[in-house]
Amino acid sequence: MTVAIDRATGKRRGDAPRPGLGQRLKHGYQKHWYAYVMIAPVVVVLGVLVLYPLGYGMYLTLTDANSLNTGRTIGVNEIEATYKFIGLDNYADILWGETAYDRFWSHFIWTIVWTAACVALHYTIGLGLALLLNQKLRGRTFYRLILVLPWAVPTFVTVFGWRFMLSDGGIINSALESLHLPTPLWLEDTFWQRFAAIMVNTWCGVPFMMVSLLGGLQSIDSTLYEAAEMDGANAWQRFRYVTLPGLRSVSSTVVLLGIIWTFNQFAVIFLLFGTTAPDAQILVTWAYYLGFGQQPRDFAQSAAYGILLLAILIVFTSFYRRWLNRNEQQLAI
Repeated sequence: MTVAIDRATGKRRGDAPRPGLGQRLKHGYQKHWYAYVMIAPVVVVLGVLVLYPLGYGMYLTLTDANSLNTGRTIGVNEIEATYKFIGLDNYADILWGETAYDRFWSHFIWTIVWTAACVALHYTIGLGLALLLNQKLRGRTFYRLILVLPWAVPTFVTVFGWRFMLSDGGIINSALESLHLPTPLWLEDTFWQRFAAIMVNTWCGVPFMMVSLLGGLQSIDSTLYEAAEMDGANAWQRFRYVTLPGLRSVSSTVVLLGIIWTFNQFAVIFLLFGTTAPDAQILVTWAYYLGFGQQPRDFAQSAAYGILLLAILIVFTSFYRRWLNRNEQQLAI
């Protein structure tokens, strides 16, 4: 029997029933089996490296697992796991417990300040350098190479170099002392620890922002600047009404990536302070400290911090993309 489809409504006309889910899956596999075979290795790798750890971590958040009650092997003796299922108690303790402010909210506030300050500095300095490198300068290629070096050097080399310079007998304090200026305790005092962390992360992150924005600047049609100049626009007006709108798509992407990377920036804080600066720890390094830097190691609480970090970033990304789409629709109108 022939089955017709109404083009206006998209509904099937006729007496033949709609194929079941199993039949549709079978038909789809028979038609696209090659595509499924090609993506299968990627799905397996993602499942092993991402989905399984994520699922197991979510399960640990619902238990009281720590280094004392998990299964382990000591010599020839195997000790079975004795941790229990406790539901959402870990989340309640982190968010509303007696020590919630000291263990979570203080680190959360500092993480927000750290992320906002670093990304703002990355974007501002990166945009300024990109504007300079976009001009016709003698030796522009050499300047680009020099400014990209902090990004090309491995992070641990950069951070260890800064750690040596910020130590009590380092070059920075020695220079300040020779100028008869105060010598801050960069690696000991909480305020200066945070200041140093932002400074080092800014040094590491500006080159990426600069290169990305430079590519965006070079994609802007030069005739727009010529037309604006003929209309009598000054340098600030050309920057505001031509450069910034032309960089909107690039800026929205690099700022989002910068926020995600900075929010989860583990290497700079850990390599700069280790676990010796509890008030300078952001959420991701504090989660590491709970799981691996103390005794007993609290695997459940550490995993709960990881899930909370993931949830915060998912919510932020969703609102950020909606805000961008709303602004683009308003500009289109």
